[in-house]
Amino acid sequence: MGIFERYLSLWVGLCIVAGVLAGNLVPDVFVTVAGLEFAHVNLVVAALIWVMIYPMMVQIDFSAIKDVGKRPRGLILTLSVNWLIKPFTMAALGWLFFKVLFVDFVDPQTASEYIAGMILLGVAPCTAMVFVWSQLVKGDPNYTLVQVSVNDLIMVVAFAPITAFLLGVSDIIVPWETLIYSVVLYVLLPLAAGYITRRKLDRKNDHQRLNQFVNRLKPWSMVGLLATVVLLFGFQAETILNQPLAIVLIAIPLLIQTYGIFGITYGAAKALKLPHNIAAPASLIGTSNFFELAVAVAISLFGLHSGAALATVVGVLVEVPVMLSLVAIANRTRHWFRVE
Repeated sequence: MGIFERYLSLWVGLCIVAGVLAGNLVPDVFVTVAGLEFAHVNLVVAALIWVMIYPMMVQIDFSAIKDVGKRPRGLILTLSVNWLIKPFTMAALGWLFFKVLFVDFVDPQTASEYIAGMILLGVAPCTAMVFVWSQLVKGDPNYTLVQVSVNDLIMVVAFAPITAFLLGVSDIIVPWETLIYSVVLYVLLPLAAGYITRRKLDRKNDHQRLNQFVNRLKPWSMVGLLATVVLLFGFQAETILNQPLAIVLIAIPLLIQTYGIFGITYGAAKALKLPHNIAAPASLIGTSNFFELAVAVAISLFGLHSGAALATVVGVLVEVPVMLSLVAIANRTRHWFRVE
């Protein structure tokens, strides 16, 4: 592991502090950057995510993807957790905390909006950052691609009805532009670029030039991750300082949901005797969220300054630090699984 990967948690912590400080010292800069978006997809963040996931796309061996069908259990596990468990546990936790445990701290209307934002996070499985987490746990890139792709296809038809059912709202407006552009930007385009790069570098099929190229890119992938953290916390610096109690209250059930879903999926993967390079990414896919979609729907349904929008933003803020802790857990428990 390089210095970036070895001390990644430290760098992320420093970037969180830097983002909050910079967001308060030079807020106009972040306002300008935040305004550079299309269909609720921030173009600067999209570019940084590209920097992160392009090296992983280069590593995908298309000739090996056909073999994924011979090992369906990891895919079935991911889909079961994402669509049969995660949305409903998120809704249950939201109700428990904001209708029972935190009822004295939040007014009923705001509490309902917080629950709605949490539900939106729970119904939107991650698309882009999964490739980063998969690389950090040395996951099978081919299998991860298939898992993400199938999730995206299901999300197109399942997101609106599940959200409508859990929110009790029949006229959910799915921002299709956000969904489609995100999939194109974060999956299809970098995948095509990775395929072309691999074809050119690996014509002899000896992987030598390819591996050298990927090793040179890896530090830039980590730089992209750290720069994204600075931006995300810079965008929300004012909210973090002005509403610290609200952020803490929302973060508590989100953290329980995240670690709980990871524990369920990781335990099921062990019971299914999956190899670690499939078990770890499967658990991380089921845990992380497609926050661009969740934020966009929250804003369109409840408004920019609503409790629902704030809840989705808190989901963004806790995503990277929490996912890094889960990556660490997965790497330290590698010996629990067989290795392929």
